[in-house]
Order: sequence, then structure tokens, then C-alpha cells
Amino acid sequence: MNILVCIKQILDPDLPARDFKIDSEAKEAARGGANMVTNIFCENALETALQLKEAAGGGKVTALCYGAEEAEDSLRKALAMTVDEAILVVREGNTNPDAGSVAKVLATAIKKAGDFDLVMVGRESGDWGVGQTGGFLAEELGLPSLGFVDSVAGKDGGLELRRQTDNGVEIAQAETPCLVLITNNENNVPRIPKTRDVMMSYRKPLEKLTLGELGLDDDAIKSANGTFEVVELFVPEKDVVCEFVEGDSIDEKVGQLAEKIQTIVASAS
Repeated sequence: MNILVCIKQILDPDLPARDFKIDSEAKEAARGGANMVTNIFCENALETALQLKEAAGGGKVTALCYGAEEAEDSLRKALAMTVDEAILVVREGNTNPDAGSVAKVLATAIKKAGDFDLVMVGRESGDWGVGQTGGFLAEELGLPSLGFVDSVAGKDGGLELRRQTDNGVEIAQAETPCLVLITNNENNVPRIPKTRDVMMSYRKPLEKLTLGELGLDDDAIKSANGTFEVVELFVPEKDVVCEFVEGDSIDEKVGQLAEKIQTIVASAS
């Protein structure tokens, strides 16, 4: 089976809150000294794809990323996880393209790369959490899609998809080619690459493409979905006032505390 997994590199979500800053002019999170990491749901998708390949006893898994030059690090990690091939579409200019634009680029790159039986996408990204790219991509590729899938298995020449819902679990049957949006599950926790595979990942070829080589330009991408715009981005500020209750005895302190609470309740009503 020929599988393609789309991945995204994002600002480390585990960045301490005290170090998180906003670039008001660019309307995005400031990079600062924070690390860039692979989106966790994309890693869940990679693990799911690799498990499917191993269960089938063969096949090919390709990782595709649309991002800045440094996104090569995420693709090298995918190769270390034993992905077979990696493709980077280098993003220039806009650091936060909308979901429709991203889907347009990914779909064009996928069509250039060849035919795939299965396309996997993480259910959402850990930076903006919009969760729309997978749906737009399925539309661009003309493929049926299913969301919140946490495991995929081959069955009767097609696929059996296990899907999380509000009411439990659904089991769906699918024919290939199709697209699935992968969510996390205790069975698709990303594997830790072995030291040898990490070393080998830097010897494997990594294909880099520009938008021009895909026959795309800024106008073509923007026309894909011009409805997304960040109007304002800021970190909410909340003032906190701390007062100490004074008194010579516990009873006196409790009495003063009760009076303060009554005053606050009265002013709020």
C-alpha cells in the first residue's frame, strides 16, 4: 500500500507560559528561543501509517510538509521513524497561510508525487487548532474522507477505520483511495527513533520543491480560500488583587473575611 502523510511543524506547545510572546505586527506567536516541533497529531498519523505498512508486510510511506526551510528537521525525524520518502514544499513569505491555501499546495504536491492509496492528515494543528486543512485537502483531491480516525487496518481489499465519536466508537469500511484525519489513541503513540535510524535519516534523500516548480504563485494560493484573516491577536491580561485579612483572633479574621465577601457580592449584583 502506498501511503502519504501530511505533517506540519509548529511552535513547541510545551513552551512555558511566561516565555510565550505575541508579535502584534505580524499577528502571530513570536518564535523567540522556542523550539519548532512536529505537530503531535501529525506524528500520530505517521505512527498509524507505519503500523499499517508493517501489518501489510510491505508498502511505502511518504511524508509531505509545506513549511519553512527549517521544517526539514521534522521530515528528518519522520525518516528516522522509518518513513520511506520525504518531500518539503518550501514556504516563503506568509508564515500563517489559511487552511484552503495550504490544502491547495499540498494537493498539487501530492498529484505531482504520484498516486497514493491512502492520504493521512492530523486532525488539527497544535498552534491554531483550526482543523480544516484535511477537509479542504480531500475536496482538492476529490477523495472521500473520514475524521477522528485512531486506527486503520486492511480488510477485504479495502480499509477498516476505527473512529472516535461522542457516543463511543464507530467502525467504518472504506475503499481506496481515500483520506483520513487521524486523532490520538493509546495505540498510535509515536515511536522513539533508534539511534541508528536517526543517523541514517540524514543520509536519505529529501526532495525539496518550490511553489514555482509546482506551477503555483501567490495569487493562485490566495484565491483558494480568501476568507481567513487574523484581525487581532493578543494575550488576555487579568489584574489580580491580593488582600490580607488582619485580626488578633481567628474569630475576628473570619468576621472581616465575611464582610469582604459580602461587599464583593453586593457590588457584583
